[in-house]
Amino acid sequence: MSARVHGPTEVVATVSDVNSVDDVVRRAQNGDVEAFESLYRTHSAAMFALCRRMVGTDGEALDLVQDIFVRAWERLTTFRGQSSLATWLHRLGVNVVLEQLRSSKRDASRLIEGDDSNFGTRSPAGQIEARIDLNAALVQLSGGARTVFVLHDIEGYSHDEIAQMIGIAPGTARAQLWRARRALMRLLDL
Repeated sequence: MSARVHGPTEVVATVSDVNSVDDVVRRAQNGDVEAFESLYRTHSAAMFALCRRMVGTDGEALDLVQDIFVRAWERLTTFRGQSSLATWLHRLGVNVVLEQLRSSKRDASRLIEGDDSNFGTRSPAGQIEARIDLNAALVQLSGGARTVFVLHDIEGYSHDEIAQMIGIAPGTARAQLWRARRALMRLLDL
């Protein structure tokens, strides 16, 4: 299947692949494990990238990718093709990550509160790493700032959508984004 990457996590199939993709989805919806494995191989890298940006660690991101695809297997029969499968999986992935963040006691109060005192401070080794790798800088943000930054600046959700997803006010989402951008500018020496 030939596909091109569009944006950070969306895979867009070419016109000639649409029938093939639809067939694979239909087979997976009917319980064909091989068809679902094909969907997993096609979309797991994008889901890992999304999870890695939102949670900050590879191990936790890998666990979340597995959770996303277990949930996708359970709910694949609800996929109606009104959007692309990549879009459906992306939204499912965001919801799984946010659910995990909430269940790990990173609920709305932690998203709002956070220790600002460490923003912009780093060791000399951390300075070099932060200049090279945005993901390393994202890990240093508080959970709330990182979540809002990833959802808004990387994934493209509006403040209203983010507020609804994580249960905060749109103004709080804007404030968290401002904090995240300010911290990233310091961490990356921009």
